[in-house]
Amino acid sequence: MSKKVDKSHVRLADIGVIGLEVMGKNLALNIADHGFTVAVFNRSVDKMKAFLAEAASREPSAERLVGCETYREFVQSLQRPRKILIIVKSEAEDQYQLDAVDQVIEQLTPYLDRGDVVIDGGNSMWEATIRREKQLAATGFHFVGSGVSGGEEGARFGPSLMPGGTREAWRIIKPVWTAIAAKVEGGTGKPIAGASPGHAVRGGVACTGYIGPNGAGHFVKAVHNGIEYGDMQLICESYELMKSLLGMKPAEISQVFAKWNRGVLDSYLIEITADVLRQRNPDKPDAFLVDCVRDTALQKGTGKWTAKAALDLGTTTASIAEAVFARYMSADREQRARASTVFRGPALKRLGNAQAVLRGIRDALYCSKICSYAQGFALMAKSQKKYEWKLNLGQIAMIWRGGCIIRAGFLQKIKEAFDREPGLGNLLLAPHFSQAITKGGRGWRKIVGLAAECGIPCPQMMSALAYFDSLRSARLPATLLAIQRDFFGAHGFELLVAPEGERYHIKWPEVGRPMVRL
Repeated sequence: MSKKVDKSHVRLADIGVIGLEVMGKNLALNIADHGFTVAVFNRSVDKMKAFLAEAASREPSAERLVGCETYREFVQSLQRPRKILIIVKSEAEDQYQLDAVDQVIEQLTPYLDRGDVVIDGGNSMWEATIRREKQLAATGFHFVGSGVSGGEEGARFGPSLMPGGTREAWRIIKPVWTAIAAKVEGGTGKPIAGASPGHAVRGGVACTGYIGPNGAGHFVKAVHNGIEYGDMQLICESYELMKSLLGMKPAEISQVFAKWNRGVLDSYLIEITADVLRQRNPDKPDAFLVDCVRDTALQKGTGKWTAKAALDLGTTTASIAEAVFARYMSADREQRARASTVFRGPALKRLGNAQAVLRGIRDALYCSKICSYAQGFALMAKSQKKYEWKLNLGQIAMIWRGGCIIRAGFLQKIKEAFDREPGLGNLLLAPHFSQAITKGGRGWRKIVGLAAECGIPCPQMMSALAYFDSLRSARLPATLLAIQRDFFGAHGFELLVAPEGERYHIKWPEVGRPMVRL
């Protein structure tokens, strides 16, 4: 048993952080940089002590960190109402599965008082968050599921934060969340840089805001991650097209991405891609790292949750789903290796007009990106009825404008589109994006066609184009599908001349096949 420490003379901490892996450590330091005292706890006391020792040697705000060795000591070190941020790995795939988050909550709650706020800052499934909100509310505690995006650097110097829970819980945590979030310029939405250890960014608009109750924060974070899957896959497909069609080397492709980052494709992921492609293998300096890495991509599951949510809600995130499937395909290396010896693909064409091809790839990337974001925002809009949310989609776009992995210049245009038309059904119908699709559509189609002709896998670009063509079609071949279902299952169909919802059936086995109203 740990020796009880008398901390009566010590100022109570403003907030506590549980879990000192990469995100937890950096969030604690970020909070301390903004003038808050932070109590820290980790299941491994040695890891907590090591963190404090390292911080003391290099972090200007280390004096604001308070280490605690037991849950009792940790809770008693916090001023009321207590604010406790949990950053541990969540593995629950649905509302019923218990995981490490539940274990921490179980150990915390005996020491909490009514009105205290417990915050889950990990990637938790939103239905598990809904369950936890209800459970803690029944005992008088607040529970906040807060999406956190930005990786290690974002956590340290300013992430994008997506808090759910009650409005009262948001009122309590708001001073901390608005302080530590990334900042953007109010008029332009451009991220404000300049944060460093001990020196926080001042001014600007904080990339956070109240999302809603009932797991809304974690749902929005899941959609964010689904869009992130899509962005990364599209960039990878663009890289492969440049390599296969134009025979470009990593350093040359890096230059192209760096140039694109100065235009409409300005984004964090494009920026780091240009950097990554320049990287040499430290163990083999004459080779680029990208040429030395096994082609298997891992995932944490949030992209899958996004695709599943779309299926459950009866809408489409086909492009995002394709990005998830692409990762699954990358993992199936054994079958791919076997198939590569069985099937001979089309001969690759090396094209002479490189600049024209590059323009086409850029157009395909940008148009597909717009479609992917359109699907993500449409999913959020569709979710509101089921979960009783009132999501401010323009605000969400602003929250993603700085700090997070998908931060990009065109998110400002998304915010402006929803500001002009809050009930906008699909981003593609906003003037800015409809014009962009119209302008880039020819190049997009040429590249997708060329990829198919040359046997270059571009599943997301192809899926995005199919989505766009389906969206712009006033009449789809689902007419035939409806009749097929009626033929074998008597499911019925709707007639164009009849009121919507009125269904009819053909009595297929009978003579003359009469039609009746169901």
